Amino acid sequence: MSLRSDKWIRKMSKEKGMIEPFEERLVRENNGEKIVSYGLSSYGYDLRVSDKFKVFTNVHNAMIDPKNFKDNTFVDIEGDYCIIPPNSFALAVSVEYFRIPRDVLTVCIGKSTYARCGIIVNVTPFEPEWEGHVTLEISNTTPLPAKVYANEGLAQVLFFKGEEACEVSYKERAGKYMMQPRQIVTPKM
Repeated sequence: MSLRSDKWIRKMSKEKGMIEPFEERLVRENNGEKIVSYGLSSYGYDLRVSDKFKVFTNVHNAMIDPKNFKDNTFVDIEGDYCIIPPNSFALAVSVEYFRIPRDVLTVCIGKSTYARCGIIVNVTPFEPEWEGHVTLEISNTTPLPAKVYANEGLAQVLFFKGEEACEVSYKERAGKYMMQPRQIVTPKM
């Protein structure tokens, strides 16, 4: 596998719609205001988090069970930012829609600006021929409330091209998280 450069990411996004909307440069300001950067970088793409969040709460004394997930384990928040309580967790969704080529696997890691604040982003790999908006997992590891800004950068996607295409893609396996809409998708069984 080899890491793909900005030139390849630009070409795939323009010709094949791999990332939509696609920003050709790293955006660091919006109307003169500094923001957490997003867009094309040297060897990846910094995706944005949308304005929709699900923040986990224990108000109903619930338990997280991936085989029996209940919607009363979180509260929905929509706005310009989200405050994640101390030692808590939120789900969010990307602004960008991704279409991953058959011979590519991605790894998504949090941006250093948030990591240095104790905010960890965990996203599972985008498998070959997976398509959709990305559900993002955001952990506040600190004993303080943490602020995450909507429509700004949150994580960087790195693209790895295999020496050959996979035998069976995520699409062919009818993966359960295929073609995720621009909404937060909770665990499915």
